[in-house]
Amino acid sequence: MIKVKRLGYATFETTDIDRMVEYYTQVVGLHLVSRDADHAYLGSRMGMLSIVLERSPRDRCSKLGLEVSPEIDFTSGARRLFDLGIQCQMASDPMPGIERLLSFNDPKETTIELYTKWSFVESGGGDGKGVGAYKLGHIAFFCPEPQEMIDFYSKVMGFRLSDWIGDYFAFMRCGTDHHAVNFLRGPSKDMQHIAFELHDSAQLTQACDLLGRERMEILWGPVRHGPGHNIATYHRNPADQIIELFCDMDVISDEELGYYDPRPWHRDRPQRPKVWDPAQQRDIWGLPSTPEFRRPAGQKPAA
Repeated sequence: MIKVKRLGYATFETTDIDRMVEYYTQVVGLHLVSRDADHAYLGSRMGMLSIVLERSPRDRCSKLGLEVSPEIDFTSGARRLFDLGIQCQMASDPMPGIERLLSFNDPKETTIELYTKWSFVESGGGDGKGVGAYKLGHIAFFCPEPQEMIDFYSKVMGFRLSDWIGDYFAFMRCGTDHHAVNFLRGPSKDMQHIAFELHDSAQLTQACDLLGRERMEILWGPVRHGPGHNIATYHRNPADQIIELFCDMDVISDEELGYYDPRPWHRDRPQRPKVWDPAQQRDIWGLPSTPEFRRPAGQKPAA
């Protein structure tokens, strides 16, 4: 096992790199770190590389960057992967702030890029553009069988299962946050949504005001979820991908204790990982999602 500590960045293939740079800088509030003809690298308000854009004939999330312990030796890590029947490769100085990568594919063909040594990138803090997201929080994917993904991510990278909704929606963590990746049963292997963390509910309100000024429809929220208990809103970016902005995510500070840090809105005391009943109301408050939220990316809206 190569134990992952943190979700670092996501790489998106895009048909319009200029449009996506504008969205991530002017709406999400990321900062353009560097760029060439076919790539753009964007950092968060905290100075962490968060989004990589690659010019492509299609729009999709193709890679996840995951930080592992600095004590990991990539040569021995590669041997561990080969022992598990996983083909991998190493790269040096692949992008700003990251010295080396060890990459391989997960069962749904998303490329996983593991890294150890990294440095902060320019944050662009204080420029007043966009929401000003603090960090990349989590990312959710459709997959034919969530249990297959749970087995792979736990066995290969040390992720822990946080919650289920029924038997079709799994939440997994690699650090203290309730979830870094989600797996939702579906016919495709596409991304379902990607989420950026904000500081608090006041910043989330400001984000809603910004979306209103930009005439970007809020598809769901504000809502306080059950699993994770985060306050969230959702909208679509220009590539028709769902973007979540959130705050107040549950954290589990001590894995040995096995419960999430107590919060006033928890209905279970203590709140432990569990299976949420899809037939019962899960959200603590807020209206249900809209049909537009449930529409798959690329599918035309209903007339």
